[in-house]
Amino acid sequence: MSAPLFLVDDLPAGPFGTLTGPEGHHAATVQRLRAGETLILADGRGGSATAEVTAVGKGTVEVRVLTRDATPAADPRLVVAQGIAKGDRGELAVQAMTEIGVDEILPWAASRSVAQWRGDRGARSREKWAATAREAAKQARRAWLPVVGGDPDCSTKQIAARLSAAAAAFVLHEEATVRLATAGLPASGEIVLVVGPEGGIDDAERACFEAAGAVAVRLGGEVLRTSTAGVAALSVLSTRLGRW
Repeated sequence: MSAPLFLVDDLPAGPFGTLTGPEGHHAATVQRLRAGETLILADGRGGSATAEVTAVGKGTVEVRVLTRDATPAADPRLVVAQGIAKGDRGELAVQAMTEIGVDEILPWAASRSVAQWRGDRGARSREKWAATAREAAKQARRAWLPVVGGDPDCSTKQIAARLSAAAAAFVLHEEATVRLATAGLPASGEIVLVVGPEGGIDDAERACFEAAGAVAVRLGGEVLRTSTAGVAALSVLSTRLGRW
């Protein structure tokens, strides 16, 4: 089993360091790491270090850095505008997409989104997505932490602006005739993918996105849930881009 990963604000500057705060508590109290065991520290910005535990205190872990690594940012960059879904479906989508390798997630307030992010509730909901992405990145041993956009969410107009600026833009739609598996992909830049909520994407939204330069695509003959469609699409893109 690979060494557990812990996210830190900054990697140790020298050969020794101390893991504190929530991550230190998790390492010392929950995972009960012991001297001699190995862990990975990552700053979420591509930097990582493999380290050996030298001592364990109350909520703290002392480490000695063994090796350092710097993972370059992915290019093309994969961005998913995920329609806000009810219940835990949005968080399930965020978790799985993070494990797959998404680089940025935009919570999209689609017209057919049953759940509405407003005021304090919206801020809490966005924070849940960010926390889910953080934990999934740790589980997947990712050096880069996905960005969760929104303030707290993104409007259709804001999503259209991202599509317009992207190197390639796609909208998953069950009536599309173009398959994502054969759609043209750029060698560099940003690829933005739109995934609708439970009720799908309405005609006005699709027209807005296509006017911004997006291509409507489908995965296959099946209609997937909002919590799985983005994961399936990212799997296709990751294979085609050589990430997998």
